[in-house]
Amino acid sequence: MSESVDTAGRSPLPGVTPGTWVIDPGHSSVGFSVRHLMSRVRGRFTEFSGEIVVGETADVSSVHVAIELSSVDTANEMRDNHLRTKDFFDIEQSPKMTFASTALRAAGDKWTLTGDLTIRDITKAVDIEVEFLGVDPTGMQGEPRVGFAGKTSLSRSDFGIDFGVAAEGAKVFAGDQVEIVLEVEATFSE
Repeated sequence: MSESVDTAGRSPLPGVTPGTWVIDPGHSSVGFSVRHLMSRVRGRFTEFSGEIVVGETADVSSVHVAIELSSVDTANEMRDNHLRTKDFFDIEQSPKMTFASTALRAAGDKWTLTGDLTIRDITKAVDIEVEFLGVDPTGMQGEPRVGFAGKTSLSRSDFGIDFGVAAEGAKVFAGDQVEIVLEVEATFSE
């Protein structure tokens, strides 16, 4: 079992130029899955933006992301429209989901990114397991790129989204636990 390592005083991502890296939505994805009746529904958000600031040390590095909740896509228009209502995301009152990091720590060759996730004006701390996929100093068109994969699980009822958490008997209309899977590619900005 690896212990957490305080990364203050050393480069958080060897080979990555310190500075601002802008998330490329065309080469990134924000996906999720949740139990629905007798199976799992998978979906994604198609509109999001963010930046990764890589500092000389982990304690001065940060991540900020904004996701347009109206861009939810589960490949079912009726379900997506329902997800946009007050029963779930309430996009009229809270159109965005945001994440702002508060800490980055290493555990062996893995990283944990901790931050504040805000959905429907409720903010909770979440931990995201992150894997650094590498850096390409010249990128596809001459621009440096970095890649990451991340995953976390959260309880949607913690964010005031409790519609249909339980149905009769063992049937689950919509599960409370949501699995989040991230694939992120970012280009160097400054």
